[in-house]
Amino acid sequence: MRRILFCVLPLAIMLAGCTSSGYDYLETASIKPKTRFKDTDPQDFGAKHPHRNEVHGIDISKWQGDIDWQSVKTSGVAFAFIKATEGKDRFDPRFNEYWQRARAVSIPHAPYHFYYFCSSADEQADWFIQNVPRESMRLPPVLDVEWNGESKTCRFRPDPATVRAQMQRFMDRLEAYYGKRPIIYTSVDFHRDNLQGYFQDYHFWVRSVAAHPEVTYADRRWAFWQYTSTGVIPGIKGPADINVFAGSSKNWANWVASVSKDRNS
Repeated sequence: MRRILFCVLPLAIMLAGCTSSGYDYLETASIKPKTRFKDTDPQDFGAKHPHRNEVHGIDISKWQGDIDWQSVKTSGVAFAFIKATEGKDRFDPRFNEYWQRARAVSIPHAPYHFYYFCSSADEQADWFIQNVPRESMRLPPVLDVEWNGESKTCRFRPDPATVRAQMQRFMDRLEAYYGKRPIIYTSVDFHRDNLQGYFQDYHFWVRSVAAHPEVTYADRRWAFWQYTSTGVIPGIKGPADINVFAGSSKNWANWVASVSKDRNS
């Protein structure tokens, strides 16, 4: 029943039907690839190269430093995921600047939260809500869940049931407050360990920098794909994460219009 409900969510309606592996309308389309952005370490993704996708975007944090947002917009970037918070007490110092400047040049944007399993879901939801104003969120908020093996403060790995319960609590809190169902960002190993077969009624943003998601995320339907961390974006100094949206430009425009509305208003 939940899978059926998922197929009638706004994004699925906007895209070309529901499939077992993705929203990827390019599965049957015949589009000549065109390089959208340079990459200092490009990968061979085969026939389903991300440059076949029409809609590209970035994800950023304080490490990107000063950004020329007009150059970013002119280059063809269609959306930006912007780091806001981490755990229960860390706030990205460039967040307020970034979302305001993204809004000024009309780039749809969303804040994301990096989850720490050493703090409770409610502590982290409280922190996010305290720091992220409703007006900063044109697209749905993002929950970033991945193993944090290099952390100096939290390397705890709960069992899968605990992971999913904490995620659900955090996302329920954000959806109730902001009126938008969160997007889940994840990595290959974390998804394999905790998420396969779960959260079918949420949109996924998946990291897969060496192969197409259909290879690394079997049976997971995804809406966004992070395909490189070594991209070159005009207006950003140094390497950049680049992502694609699964549908066409028309799909994108329709979806942004639908999720920009606050269901609580």
